[in-house]
Amino acid sequence: MKSRILTCIIAITIFAALAIPVRLAAQEQKQGLPRYTVIDLGTLGGTYSLAGGLSNSGWVEGYSFLTDETYKRPFLWRNGVMTDLGTLGGPNADAGYRPNDSGNVGGASENGTVDPYAENFCGYGTDLICLPIVWWNDIKKMTPLPTLGGNNGWAAGINDQNEVAGIAENTTEEPTCAGTSQVFQFKPVTWKEGQVHELRTFPGDPVGMAWGINYWGKATGYSGNCTTALHALLWQDGRVTDLGNLGGAMNNAGEDINIQGQVVGYSDLPGDTTFHAFLWEKGLMHDLGTLPGDVGSDGDGINSEGQVVGGSWDADGNERAYLWQNGVMTDLNTLIPADSPLYLIEATGTINDQGQIAGIALQISTGEVHAFLATPTTERWPINERPKVVLPENVHKLLQQRPCFRRPGGGFIGPQ
Repeated sequence: MKSRILTCIIAITIFAALAIPVRLAAQEQKQGLPRYTVIDLGTLGGTYSLAGGLSNSGWVEGYSFLTDETYKRPFLWRNGVMTDLGTLGGPNADAGYRPNDSGNVGGASENGTVDPYAENFCGYGTDLICLPIVWWNDIKKMTPLPTLGGNNGWAAGINDQNEVAGIAENTTEEPTCAGTSQVFQFKPVTWKEGQVHELRTFPGDPVGMAWGINYWGKATGYSGNCTTALHALLWQDGRVTDLGNLGGAMNNAGEDINIQGQVVGYSDLPGDTTFHAFLWEKGLMHDLGTLPGDVGSDGDGINSEGQVVGGSWDADGNERAYLWQNGVMTDLNTLIPADSPLYLIEATGTINDQGQIAGIALQISTGEVHAFLATPTTERWPINERPKVVLPENVHKLLQQRPCFRRPGGGFIGPQ
């Protein structure tokens, strides 16, 4: 018995000795992290705005409620100016992905025409047709993109060649949509020079969506059934690749892809009760984990340096933005000034190659949620843990309306 106790003591002592340099290394890594100044991008009159994408040239796209707090408009922000991009004639429109360096934006807009099938494709509750669009920044005009024969669609990321990733409806009724407002299949697509190109889904999956697209035209997204993202996918050179999963089967999707072809997204863990952010590269999916004490995370964006951003949340849904770098996930709130009036909820707007990060933040004094832009600074202040904020219930409800994770018919796949 004594020998067993002695063996345990020796083992614990050795483990502790080994753990010390690991902790010190982690601390050194954190001290080497960038610090950020943060600005509030404001709104288009309402109390809520979301940054959904950020280009290397500093364009931020997203959406904002108007003063009436009912209708949404896509915006394009740069150098302190937020521009309302309007609609195709209906009351609502959205933009929530990465724009290109020219400031061209993918999104979706109602056109004012009633959808005869009342699918509520874009989730606004108006039963109007919702079309995929591109905002052309040089001519200041929004134009619709073609679908696969159906009434509805949604455009997502756009690259510098003006190739657009997204989703388009066809005219085939989809039985897995029974019980939802959706009637027809929706397929992952890209648009190039105004022409729509259907992408393959994983064998057996009837529907899917492409979200991110890189400089080379490689795209990422998911396929599955009408309510479940079964397979995280990569499309390149006419081929589709299943990125795998972290052990779960129900919610797996790629969200962003950098110029090297690294993909980030989210994947369920075994048991399908929660999911984590992942980084996929060279055929392997890596679990990025969560911030301490949290149960779930999501990978929203990745830049050419391999920095990943997103959100991490606890069992009550209280979320905080993170930066993942060199194997370490850090609360982004610890990298901004301690007296900042903003609490950074999620880096929904991705990260660009200059290290700027866009997302959504809680205005601590008012309780409003606004888009933010964080920019690296040469200043260095101590990294101190910032108390986690319990998000108000109205904020939880607003976060559930994020278009990045909406499936046709207004429900959601993945992070909520």
